[in-house]
Amino acid sequence: MSITDDVVRSTTAKLYEKAIKKVPEDIKGAINRAVEAETSEVARQTLRSMLRSADASEKTDSLICPDVGIPVYYIKVGTKVKLETDLKHSITEGFKDLVKTIKPPLLMLITNPLTRERGYVGEGIPVVSFDLIHDADYIEVTCAPRGFGCGLWATLQIFNYPPLEVIEKFILESVLRAGSKPCPPVMVGIGIGGTFDNATRLAKVAMLRRVGEKNKNADIARWEEGLLRAVNETGIGPMGLGGKTTALALNVEVSSGHGFTPVAVCFSCWPNRRMRAKIYGDGSVDYYE
Repeated sequence: MSITDDVVRSTTAKLYEKAIKKVPEDIKGAINRAVEAETSEVARQTLRSMLRSADASEKTDSLICPDVGIPVYYIKVGTKVKLETDLKHSITEGFKDLVKTIKPPLLMLITNPLTRERGYVGEGIPVVSFDLIHDADYIEVTCAPRGFGCGLWATLQIFNYPPLEVIEKFILESVLRAGSKPCPPVMVGIGIGGTFDNATRLAKVAMLRRVGEKNKNADIARWEEGLLRAVNETGIGPMGLGGKTTALALNVEVSSGHGFTPVAVCFSCWPNRRMRAKIYGDGSVDYYE
């Protein structure tokens, strides 16, 4: 059986709505643990207010934050899948369908970079990237809306054969530069190596991991832990009010490359909004975080 336009349209629209209305369980769990670990009463109160906000949005079917960001989709297509649709077109039309029906209505946040004209849709929106899954009979879709606060403070620099301490310094300087603006506690995604565009993709993919999901390379996993400790020692804390919880996780993805080494650093706001689904050829869909 084949995956149809209707299934892709409805699934990707639902993913976006679910992502902007529900905080993932791993994020809520990490915040609960941070409440217990914090020594600052202001930080504890701030974290508890985030948990109350997460519960309220879920119970009332309302937005976690009015800045719903731009719709971003990561698509992995199984090599055994049969398609009866143009995936990018279906996702675009699904987002248009959602804009007409979602309650509460969305703000006009899609902005033309040259004219500053705002609307619900625009050139190249939704942002969609594709990859393959060998020998799979389904499509895996991840929706991860990116808002203004976290999107503005992503950064990239290209180094010439940098030693490890130079990369570490750049990462920590990027965190300090962002400060409270991405609405911490954040998830930090870091992409290292490859080409300019590949490093930024790696950083975004790293940020999508669940809290506690470490790099498969043991040495990089230990490095992630050390960098996370350093980030949390900055004292920025929840919403920049001080404390030990500036980041819930820091994830690194690495690619081999040439002598020039791009290093990309990106952030999520505290909900790290994301939702996933697997779409099968028989029309069934599994939703998960």
